[in-house]
Amino acid sequence: MSAAGPMGIQAGGNMYHKKIALGSAAILAAAAAALVLSAHQGSPEVHASAIQNAGSALLVLNKAESTLAIIDPTTLQVLGRVPTGEAPHEVIASADGRLAFVSNYGAGKPGNTISVIDIAARKELRRVDLGPLLRPHGITESGGKIYFTIEGSRAVARYDPSENRIDWLMGTGQTGTHMVVVAPDRSKLYTANTVSGNVTMIRLTDVQGAAPIVQIEAGKGAEGIDISPDGHWLWVAHRGDGGLSIVDTSTDKVVETLKAGQQPIRVKFTPDGKQVLVSDAFGGDLIIFDAAARKETRRIRIGSTPVGILIAPDGRRAFVAQGGANKVAVVNLETFAIDKSIDPGKGPDGMAWAGR
Repeated sequence: MSAAGPMGIQAGGNMYHKKIALGSAAILAAAAAALVLSAHQGSPEVHASAIQNAGSALLVLNKAESTLAIIDPTTLQVLGRVPTGEAPHEVIASADGRLAFVSNYGAGKPGNTISVIDIAARKELRRVDLGPLLRPHGITESGGKIYFTIEGSRAVARYDPSENRIDWLMGTGQTGTHMVVVAPDRSKLYTANTVSGNVTMIRLTDVQGAAPIVQIEAGKGAEGIDISPDGHWLWVAHRGDGGLSIVDTSTDKVVETLKAGQQPIRVKFTPDGKQVLVSDAFGGDLIIFDAAARKETRRIRIGSTPVGILIAPDGRRAFVAQGGANKVAVVNLETFAIDKSIDPGKGPDGMAWAGR
């Protein structure tokens, strides 16, 4: 694929970046088209139709059966399963805990939709059509908007639920744009590029004299990514070489690289920022690091293919999806023992917490 002129687009505002190659004229056209895409049938005001959230919920995506499991976080019982698009990979909840947003990655055929689900009603409200933008994957919420990667189009986009539209799109110029995080102060976005083996920093606010995009070299198969609660540190797991890069976000440079198992695939900070949890998909362990010391402190044997990690808001429990066993392990972060196991469905991976 030949390189096209650098370009990024934001609608409904004053910032128009023109810094990042999307790769071809066709994808540039797709970028413009995405800004005016509408969803399937329904009112633009998705919040208006959402039932008042009755409490917290654990959300688990089942890739192999294309469903979202909604689980009671106290009893750990599955309350219901909602059909999604084909092969959903990641999920995030709205800040008010009412809605879930699911990236429908697709299996043999590339996916191009995001499911918007009413959690309390346990039903899909709409399926946002991304048109020619293919393979949505990593997804996160910030400031009421939903940021997500578009792996097949080498880009990151933003969905505004209140307006029901894509209002920002930015290319990375890299291959395998996979997982994404937004800094707590909303000034930057970071996405890991698995094939390119690096991380793209995209500035979300204009800073005079500062580059709007930076490519940060990480390691082979850079994929899992998380940012510390204070926004100062970015940890990136490379599934291809077993490494774990630590990036200082004030300079956007790697300051240290650790060894982190055989195939580290996901990374999560605890809410207090003191510990970092890493799932080793091939080795079968959950590896815990002291964030300040940057040292491994313990390993918890999970078993078959630990992938997605979610930590409860109170920091007492970690949920680890076992894709190969169709289970989610519940890890007590005070005793470091596996307390229970959940059966959410087939092929669990991406998870999110709704409510408090």
